[in-house]
Amino acid sequence: MSSNKYAKNLLLHFYETMYRTRRFEEEVFEFYKKGLMPGLAHLYMGEEAVATGVCAALEADDYIGSSHRGHGHLVARGADIKRMMAEILGKETGYCRGKGGSMHIMDMTKGILGANGIVGGEIPIATGAAYSIKYRGTKQVVVSFFGDGASNEGTFHESINMAAAWQLPIIYVIENNLYGISVDIRDVTNTIDLADRAKAYNIPGVIVDGMDVIAVYEAAQKLVKDARDGKGPAILECKTYRWQGHHVGDPGEYRSRRDTKEKEHWMAKCPVKNFRKRLLELATPEKEIADLEKNLEAEIREAVEFAKSSPYPDVSEAFSDLFV
Repeated sequence: MSSNKYAKNLLLHFYETMYRTRRFEEEVFEFYKKGLMPGLAHLYMGEEAVATGVCAALEADDYIGSSHRGHGHLVARGADIKRMMAEILGKETGYCRGKGGSMHIMDMTKGILGANGIVGGEIPIATGAAYSIKYRGTKQVVVSFFGDGASNEGTFHESINMAAAWQLPIIYVIENNLYGISVDIRDVTNTIDLADRAKAYNIPGVIVDGMDVIAVYEAAQKLVKDARDGKGPAILECKTYRWQGHHVGDPGEYRSRRDTKEKEHWMAKCPVKNFRKRLLELATPEKEIADLEKNLEAEIREAVEFAKSSPYPDVSEAFSDLFV
């Protein structure tokens, strides 16, 4: 996709968001390796172009629904990375006061309906938000992010059927990174392109290179506009890849079963490194890019220190913030 027609500020925003996301996830991985993080995290490294391109097409009052691999969505939507980092470490200053952890961060002030640890569990929540928009008569739009594995869940089909029948303003974004944990999606479906399932519901199904932020942005921009104009839902499938295994403790060795060069092939398509090259080709000064990266590194260091120095919640907080 051509970058020439876009303003320099937008292109730098794309790079800034992808770089921030990549560095955030690298530091989360370091927390895990040093034993500082309770539980696991499902890293978004490699998929940065999807969240960046989609969220750039949204307005401030729109909503997103996220998944267990949700850090990238939240960063792209403008969540506070200090509070995110603190939450991942189980600290009191986190978004959920340290009780939600990596998979349950939410921020309603940013339209973030919440990440979800249940595969496919967020899809009906986002669909309900889209119904509320239709009921209230506003011009908002919802984006529901989820992976290829969730596209085989009943919640996927039930929600899309409802959204199509009622012409709800929602975009279902499939981040197809080929694997649901260790299950190759190509072994458990008879559909190479998951967006083809849109035909069953008589809605648009669009497929893009999920490693190209411009391609993602252009597709999302059109589908979001159509949804905002009352034309109903759509499926956007982004072909992408995760650098790591399913979670930080998974070596991901199963990925060599089909093709020993698979990971190398996808890593050559790195959305962050390749977009940096594209900026240079568009005559963006190297110093301007380096200064941006320097500022982001300082931001990441501040978030890391904030999370590490924040206190854990007191034991007396164990039963607060519970809704039964």
